[in-house]
Amino acid sequence: MDESGIGELLVRLRNARGSVTQAKIAAEYNEVEGSALPTMTGKEIGRYEREARLPSERSRGILARVFGVDSALLDQAHAVSRRRKAEERRKETAPAETAAVVTVERAAVPSSAYGLAADAAQSARFARFIASTNSDATTVEQLDADVARLARHFVSRPLEELHVEIRELRDETFELLRGRQRPRQTSDLLVAASRLCGLSAHVCLDVGDYDSAASHARTAWSCAEAAGHNEMQAWVRSVESLIAFWNGNPQRAADLAQQGQLYLAPGSVGVRLASLEARALAVAGDAQGAVMALVTAEQARDAVQGPDAMPGVFSFPAAKQLTYAGTTYLAIGGAGHVQQAIECAESAVGLYRGAAADDRSTFDVLAANLDLARGHMLAGETDATEALLGGVLDSGPEQLSASILTRLEALAGELGAAQYRGSSRIAHLRERIMIAATPAALPAAH
Repeated sequence: MDESGIGELLVRLRNARGSVTQAKIAAEYNEVEGSALPTMTGKEIGRYEREARLPSERSRGILARVFGVDSALLDQAHAVSRRRKAEERRKETAPAETAAVVTVERAAVPSSAYGLAADAAQSARFARFIASTNSDATTVEQLDADVARLARHFVSRPLEELHVEIRELRDETFELLRGRQRPRQTSDLLVAASRLCGLSAHVCLDVGDYDSAASHARTAWSCAEAAGHNEMQAWVRSVESLIAFWNGNPQRAADLAQQGQLYLAPGSVGVRLASLEARALAVAGDAQGAVMALVTAEQARDAVQGPDAMPGVFSFPAAKQLTYAGTTYLAIGGAGHVQQAIECAESAVGLYRGAAADDRSTFDVLAANLDLARGHMLAGETDATEALLGGVLDSGPEQLSASILTRLEALAGELGAAQYRGSSRIAHLRERIMIAATPAALPAAH
């Protein structure tokens, strides 16, 4: 029987094709998969070959088609690699065992003693079963570190750089959970799976695939609930609220945000949920409820003690809170609230400018600038509106998420009102917006 691991096999299959690069294999993988968003890279193929990461069952099936071999061949090699990794972990973590061999004359031992020895042997076998695991503390620690890195990069880097790794890491976590771990490790893996499904939901949300986003969010909820993790349950409700809001149901979004606040949790998730509730209520027409929710968000911010467990998309910095407050005030309307919106958006942009590059949320900076543009438009300051919108449109289509495109379309509609029809500059600006706000501008198209 061939005892090659998956890495050795993939290298052998690639070399059999001549001087084919890992990037070429990745391109063929993407062609076979047929996804609108390319999911494989040459770097990821390299990880598979080094066995820094093992391909999931789905990925093995696609690779088998790329190389023109039976998927069972890759499955067998994958099993060899998993067995080797498990053996290496056991050698690193298992305490040294001592074995004593006692030779006795069968006739000299009472029959009852044989029964006791057999019973003890059964207990020993069960102890070995408990000790055998496909995961350990180091595995979980590395997984958490990878999730934290992806969560932080998510707010500032293009989706196509992250989508593959999120999906592969999520599938690896699912495979670990299908194996056997100690209860604490199972709980930790469930939380990691919940976070990775949450990231997957955000990917779909940002490209406007709300049905797929909802499916990932439901799985994220199931994992968080199984782990009994209040913070993740609250955070998943915030994602579901986002999905409902951008899918055109602000009242449902407000209800989900309120439900999330029932889960007492440390960190800034309470600020996130109250801010989401405020924006949704304002759009739904409940101005008083929206203002009260903004007050709740401020109180939740004052109550935050220490940093969030996870950075990036799992945190809710003050700049993002200000962005949501600005959008809320604009939705409430009225000259006073418009001025408050402008002040909030300007403060948010200032905070983002001073943040580290990986903490500077691309979509939120654009959202704050769009709120600024709309605020100045409502205040009759069309020159400022034109300048701010020009900056947003110059940012490039890969940075225009589905929610940003929705905002642009709405703003273009407002700029088509009667009072602007005599301005050629506004007409040109509307034309630019309408060109940008097309399905081809979504990140998925790239």
